[in-house]
Formats: sequence, structure tokens, C-alpha cells
Amino acid sequence: MTVPVLNAEGLPAGQAAFSGPVAEQEIKPHLIHETVVAELGHRRAGTHSTKNRGEVRGGGRKPWRQKGTGRARQGSIRAPQWRGGGVTFGPTPRDHGGKVNRKVRAQAFRAALRAHADRGSMAVMDPTGWDAPSSKRAAAYLYQAPEGIAPRPLLVIVDDPDGIEGLSFRNLQDVYVLPAHDLEVVDVMAGRSLLVERSVWERLTGGELSVTDVEVTLKPLPKRTPPPAPKPITRTKKDDDKPKRTRKKVTDDPEVVATDEPEVVATDESVVADVATPTAEGPGAVEELVVEDKPKRARKKVEPVEESAAAEPAAEVEVVEKPKRAAKKPATDEPQASDDTTEEKPKRVRKKAEPKADADATDDTQAEDGAK
Repeated sequence: MTVPVLNAEGLPAGQAAFSGPVAEQEIKPHLIHETVVAELGHRRAGTHSTKNRGEVRGGGRKPWRQKGTGRARQGSIRAPQWRGGGVTFGPTPRDHGGKVNRKVRAQAFRAALRAHADRGSMAVMDPTGWDAPSSKRAAAYLYQAPEGIAPRPLLVIVDDPDGIEGLSFRNLQDVYVLPAHDLEVVDVMAGRSLLVERSVWERLTGGELSVTDVEVTLKPLPKRTPPPAPKPITRTKKDDDKPKRTRKKVTDDPEVVATDEPEVVATDESVVADVATPTAEGPGAVEELVVEDKPKRARKKVEPVEESAAAEPAAEVEVVEKPKRAAKKPATDEPQASDDTTEEKPKRVRKKAEPKADADATDDTQAEDGAK
């Protein structure tokens, strides 16, 4: 089993074959899961707390008597069913982490490192020798690194997080710098790729690395093409052949009549078009067509209104007021005083129906027959 060793420029200049407990460790997912759950539980503060009915202030006496009120019996106003009462089975401050045996934790840590080594997502970093922190140099370092540690997030494990390497890498996106003494199994499993300092790796594996040199070449830097320049705004000029529309000024002269049709400015004295059309005389005959201008439509003048007609006053209209109706008075035995002001309406007389002449003649004939 080999691990790439990166030089000061980030190139895999060597391959290190390591042996020891990490190389001999068998990957056991159940141990990794048990350890990760315990470590995440220990990271919880566990300061959540509530009060039960005995811890809430107040509620020392019975709110009302046991019988006779018609209400449900109550013993304290701090019972859980009351507003402001205690909480039943609420959370209390405690430690959420579980106990994991020391040997189990060590096996889980070695199994996590072995998983990264088998997957090829881990590399060892030789001392860079940088004089000052530089994020630009750290970005170029990761660009020259092998593709195995390209996935993000990347976990950089160093001895001193405030050193030159730690300060250079910590400002990059999706790159996390962690000191070796704070490294846990959950951190190793959270990172999709690992970059470990050589001194840290030798301490974890328990022996020095034997590195074999490998010839490598620098990757060409990506060419950055400048953004395209914005296109200049070009405005198309109007064709001179099109007729121009002009607005006529409104004048007070009644003889001048405005029209809605546009004014056409003619460049030639007359517009004549020669069209070659076949005629009955022969196929080569040419008939001349003269296009004449259409006469403009003139609007009718509006005749002014004579002043005499406008000055005539409007005829007065007589308004006849209708007589008001007299209010109905309740019927009483006492005679009512007659009001001379109100006019009595004339009573309508029904006309008696006159007998018809035919009916009288029939009655006379019947009387004569009876006498006979």
C-alpha cells in the first residue's frame, strides 16, 4: 500500500509504502459508526432544562374545595394541565455521549485512515518552506496536487494551525485546517479527502516513511480568457427615401384647414413610371402609365354661430304648482270645521243606460200576442 508524497509545489514527487497498525487494520463499519455516534453526542452541550411541578414556584394550596363547586377537583395550580405549571418528563441537563472502549476507538480511527488510503483520497505533505502565508500559493499547490484529493471538503491536518501552512490553507473555500491533537474519527469521516503533514503521518503510523522518487511535470496553468468587450450601440439611420411627416401649425385663420394626411415632399417635378406590360398588339409593346397625385381631401369649414342667435335669452317656462292634498283626519262624531282653502272635487255621476229600440219592439209584439 502506497501514499503519494507532495513536494513544495504540490506535485506527487514520491510514493511512500507504509506498514504498521494502519496498514494491518481491517475496516469495520460498525465500529466506525459506534464511535462517530458517541463523539457527536459528546459535542452536544446538554444544557437543556425544564421544571417539574415540584420546582415551579407557587401552587402550595388547593385552589378550591374538593366538593360542592361543580368543577373538577384540583390540588395545585402548578399541575401539568395548568398554564404555567410544571413540565412532565421534560429534558434535564445531561451528557448525550456514550461510553466507547479505548481499544474500539483506536480500531475505528485506524479503519477510517485505512479507508482513505484504499480509496486514494489521501496525500502526505512534505515541508513547504514558504516564507509567509499565501492563499494564492496554497491554491496553486492544490491545483498541482493529484486528482485523488480534488474532492471537497478537504481536511488539512497539521501540527500547528497557526503556522504558515495552516494560515495559507484556511482561507480557501471548502478547505478546513485541523490540529492533529484534536483529530477524531468523525473529522476523518467528514472530509472527502485528506492532506496530512509528514510529521503527523509518521506519528500516527508509528514509523518513518520510505519515499521513492517519481518523475513528474508541472501542469499547465489554465488560460484565463478576458471577458468579451461589450458591443457598441449602433443606431440605424432612417432611409431618406421614406416620406417625412410634418405637423402643421394650428392658425386662427378660418380659411386654412388642417388635414390628417401626411405631407409628401416630392423630389422631382412629376412622378412618372414606365411599366413594360404585354398588350394585344404584340409581346414587345410598351405602355406608358402616368401616376398622378391624388387630390387632398379638404374638411368642411365650421360656420361660426351668429351673435344675435346666441344672444337671445331663453324663453321663460311657467311653473304651475299643484294643489297640496289635505291630510286625512280621523273619523269623529264632532262636526269638522270646513276649510275654505281646500277645493272640493266634483262627484262623478253615472249615466243611466238607455233601452235599445229593438228590445222595445219585441216587448210590444209579445204583449199583443198575449191579448189575442
